[in-house]
Amino acid sequence: MTSMDSADSVEREVYVEARPEVVWAAVTQPDGLARWYAFGGAEIDLRPGGRLVLRWDEHGEFLGFVEKVEPGRRFAYRYAVAPGVEPAPGNANLVEFTLTPEGEGTRLLVVESGFDRLDSPAEANAEQSAQAWDNSLSLLAESAATL
Repeated sequence: MTSMDSADSVEREVYVEARPEVVWAAVTQPDGLARWYAFGGAEIDLRPGGRLVLRWDEHGEFLGFVEKVEPGRRFAYRYAVAPGVEPAPGNANLVEFTLTPEGEGTRLLVVESGFDRLDSPAEANAEQSAQAWDNSLSLLAESAATL
């Protein structure tokens, strides 16, 4: 896994030993997300402007909306960084997934940005998100055979 962080974004890239369509389902379908990321469940209306809900038993329910859908290639959503509130300027980040076929698998790039525009301390949020993405993407790569 490669990583690059700045004051406003967290960037992670991982190779997943699964075809792009399998990885696409893992990052855009509720069942897929619940296996490696939103362990409490997810709801996604997979179209620009569609509603998104990500749940963790220990953290709560995070609300958002889909920004971009390029099937099999790119998926982006904006979510409120605090549980139970609608995304708005000052409380929301953008998460972008980019999938690139590589050999028999998929190179997955994840960029979470907007930390510098949050009303809460950006550094602590970026550090927490970096750790969460490291853990989640490691789990995704490790579970590729069972996706």
